[in-house]
Amino acid sequence: MNPAHTTTAPDHTDPFWQVIFQATPLPMFVVDGDVKIVEYNAAAGDFLKNDTSRILRRRGGEVLHCIHAKESPGGCGKVTHCKTCLIRNSVTTSIQGNTIHRVKAEMELEHEGSVTQMQLLVTTTPLPFPDRSLVLLILENVTELQTLRGLLPVCAHCKKIRDDKQYWHEIDTYLTEHMDLNFSHGICPGCIKKFFDDLDAQESNSS
Repeated sequence: MNPAHTTTAPDHTDPFWQVIFQATPLPMFVVDGDVKIVEYNAAAGDFLKNDTSRILRRRGGEVLHCIHAKESPGGCGKVTHCKTCLIRNSVTTSIQGNTIHRVKAEMELEHEGSVTQMQLLVTTTPLPFPDRSLVLLILENVTELQTLRGLLPVCAHCKKIRDDKQYWHEIDTYLTEHMDLNFSHGICPGCIKKFFDDLDAQESNSS
């Protein structure tokens, strides 16, 4: 057992712990070995887009609307695909090894009739309790970041970027919408020289 993780279990009723838990902007869940949700923070509630009364004591795949959770009447954890689920396996790894586990996972989630592919960075860390094994599960949506790390279709002439719906966007507009970035604009030395040299030449020819 790693002594770095043999700490005293957090008291979920402690106001200090609750403030930190609820203030964290990443979706965080406290789950058991079957990935049943024992507690979750405000960011998790926003992430799930669920009726909050239907989250506690349900398995993660069911509240996340994993498409595979509907493949068996038993739900999440009862279908063949669940054996390779990186979220479920990460929870098991943290419980069995008493270690922090971090992995990238791709999930297909269903919401309001449409299926969305989502890239998640999954972090699990054990929460030591004398009577049961719980895990803190953190989900980071890195879909947009993974898209930007991959190949982006860029026009060879105007440098606009094509999105998944085949629309072309200015690069600053695309990055603002997908990465929440703000831009300031200036003119680089090369363009200043080209622009003003051309302008001076036009004025010389006109005079």
